[in-house]
Amino acid sequence: MIVENVFHQLLGLGDCWKVCAVDYEADANRFIIVIQETDKLWPTQRCPKPTCQCQPITCYDHADTRAWRHLDVFGKKSEILCAVPRGKCTTCGHIYRVKVPWEGEGKHFTKEFEVFALTLMREMPVSKAGEIVGETDQRLWRMLFAHVDKAYAALDLSETVWIGVDEMNRRKGHNYLTVFADLLARRVIFATEGKDASTFKAFVQALLAHNGHPKAITQAAIDMSAAYQKGVRDNLANAKIVFDKFHVVGLVNGAVDEVRRTEAREGDSTAKEQLKSNRWLFRKNPENLSEKEQARLEELDLKHMATGLAYQMRLVLQEAYASRTVEKARYRFESWVNWVRVKAELFGEALAPMRKAADSIEKYLEGILAHWQQGLTTAFMEGLNSLFSATKRKARGYRNPVYMITMLYFVAGKLAIPSILTH
Repeated sequence: MIVENVFHQLLGLGDCWKVCAVDYEADANRFIIVIQETDKLWPTQRCPKPTCQCQPITCYDHADTRAWRHLDVFGKKSEILCAVPRGKCTTCGHIYRVKVPWEGEGKHFTKEFEVFALTLMREMPVSKAGEIVGETDQRLWRMLFAHVDKAYAALDLSETVWIGVDEMNRRKGHNYLTVFADLLARRVIFATEGKDASTFKAFVQALLAHNGHPKAITQAAIDMSAAYQKGVRDNLANAKIVFDKFHVVGLVNGAVDEVRRTEAREGDSTAKEQLKSNRWLFRKNPENLSEKEQARLEELDLKHMATGLAYQMRLVLQEAYASRTVEKARYRFESWVNWVRVKAELFGEALAPMRKAADSIEKYLEGILAHWQQGLTTAFMEGLNSLFSATKRKARGYRNPVYMITMLYFVAGKLAIPSILTH
């Protein structure tokens, strides 16, 4: 079996195309695979004009020879070369370039090469994937844009009813994206610049463009920002606001950290020494501490520190989320608010951040309790922060938000991108 026939079978070209030459260029360290059409191509062609779609099609001429990067052969770079034929419709006279079967969405690569490159890009920064395959990251980005744009255009949001919304800091400073997720399908469905109420208007436009409707949204899990609440009220008339666990606990966690920083700065010498070197201990739950960290925590004189009490308050608040009914949850949250206020009176300004957090929880209690009333699970939202970090690593070095949004859709949108498994 001659080498051209081997490559013809490996490429799955069928009867319409043939491999007419295979060469190895030692100076460039690459294989060249030359392909041309056969006479059997033309009976399979129809005029691509929507208003025509007629046959027969004849060969008009050939475009200049083009190259497509293919998968490596024996560890050597390989390219397909072809002078692509142009067809002419005998009915309407339309002339068009024939679509070759090996071409991927990025135009410069074969489908098989793109599958391999996309697989790498899901797992590592694009620049690193470029190093592995021997291509510039810009060419890989253009290919990724083509795949994501095509798949996102086909996205169907007709069954989207529960959404979660969160902000993503795409780089240092005040550069934010607002990310919308379908909490039932557990996927990112829209992202846009900014974190104000106008982002919801942009979301509604995307929803309508993909067979969804704003009145179909019945629940929206958000943080406690006034902008997001306004966005829901103004754009999602039927949506019940739910303040998800991740942001509620995050609010209290931030208050604990503020208490710790103040006490480390203004407390007695013992508190200053212990708190400055152990700040990360108070950001973890006891069950997540290592043995060494647990021992260090036990050595601290927490009974006489405002930070110790604030940390205990955070743990008690988290326990409220173990409540099985909304009645039990209401009782535990209201008891927690009262307890924090009593302790804050005793400790004075040292626990002022916790008192402020308690005021917020009381103010937004109905939205917090909607977690039980509506049966909404926000587990996907709780994992978004780690997803955001991974996305930023993959798209690092690019300040244009389009890169970050494209990567978000790619890794978390569950889009129908060829040969890329989504879960």
